[in-house]
Amino acid sequence: MIAFSIPPQSRTRPPSTPLGLVRLGLTFRLALVLAAVLAAPTALADPVAQVRALPQASLLLQENGRDLIATRADTPRIPASTMKVLTAFAALETWGRNHRFETDFYTDDAGWLWVKGYADPYLVSEELDKVVSALSAKGLRRITGIGLDDSFFSPDVEIAGRSSTDNPYDAPVTALAANFNTLNLIRTGDSIKSAEPQTPLTDSARRFGMAGAAGKQRVNLRERDKALRYFGELLAAKLEGAGIQAGEQQRIAPMPRNAKRIYRHANSRTLAEMVSPMLKYSNNFIANALFLRLADPKGTGQVTMGGAKRAMTDFSRKRFGWRDFTIDDGAGLSRANRLSARQLVELLDAFVPYRDLMPQQDGNPAVRAKTGTLRGVSTYAGYVRRGGSWEPFALMINEPVDGAIRQRVASSLAR
Repeated sequence: MIAFSIPPQSRTRPPSTPLGLVRLGLTFRLALVLAAVLAAPTALADPVAQVRALPQASLLLQENGRDLIATRADTPRIPASTMKVLTAFAALETWGRNHRFETDFYTDDAGWLWVKGYADPYLVSEELDKVVSALSAKGLRRITGIGLDDSFFSPDVEIAGRSSTDNPYDAPVTALAANFNTLNLIRTGDSIKSAEPQTPLTDSARRFGMAGAAGKQRVNLRERDKALRYFGELLAAKLEGAGIQAGEQQRIAPMPRNAKRIYRHANSRTLAEMVSPMLKYSNNFIANALFLRLADPKGTGQVTMGGAKRAMTDFSRKRFGWRDFTIDDGAGLSRANRLSARQLVELLDAFVPYRDLMPQQDGNPAVRAKTGTLRGVSTYAGYVRRGGSWEPFALMINEPVDGAIRQRVASSLAR
């Protein structure tokens, strides 16, 4: 409630204007003040105006290829997970949306089963069931042990921006991985069980579970060797469950030259069916597996992190003609990444054939966009429905704000 106090006229000084005009003037000035006060909350509540007033924010909305709203649109900023849109686009353009990643299985003269990984990011428990069924159909009945070959990635690959926490989004990226290199467990006292009926509990999983707190745990496997060891244990459990004697030995090494391929597994999911959940759930593991694989699309050599950065940088320069930008990882974890709002919108213009893979904003079918979040970074890039057509927008805020402002801005842009 706002109270206004109008001082009374002095009794010793006669009025210089008729009383009616004085009252009219006071009423007019009071109306102006009230109008300004009533208008202020509306201006402050306008999310677009709020964003445009932030010094470390950029916003670009285009309509029919022309800038409709442009605020510091050419300033490079930290994109956070909107970087995943670039990774997705490069992968889709390189392989096509119906591409299926492959994993090779070999046996050697000593009876070992060797698995050669090429960065298939979606070897989940259900997919391993399909692998085991195929191996059984080929007559595999007994093996000496399981050899794990992830030499497609250089052993010194480190993801920029990845932290050493137990959180699933900090999972290590390996060329051979099960369940995104994460575990889903339940601990009750000293009892550990798998939280997924399709995923048997292995020795490694039990040890991780005992090291964690009571209740449900979703943790990552932390290190390359532990991740590979878990893959071998899970595959062995699946083989045993299908009646194939898997032995207890495991080896992490390049496979021997005398090994013969007995099966090449093509993932049941297409690339598009991997990209869609990657964008929806902001899966860092999938994004950086694709990012690394793009350094060697045919899977014929060995991938380094430096090679992956150069490959994505070269792709972006050739495809878009970009100059002032930095790519440090494929998921947007690194704070060294730099893109501008205009570059994101140029990317979105090219991404139109794959727009169906972008996540829909909760409660608003007129917005399809990808969020990005780091400490002090809130971004949002995608499409809004305006006048019957989808138009690209990019919002980049590199200062602390309420993250919900992103959805409010996008909703206000859609009409």
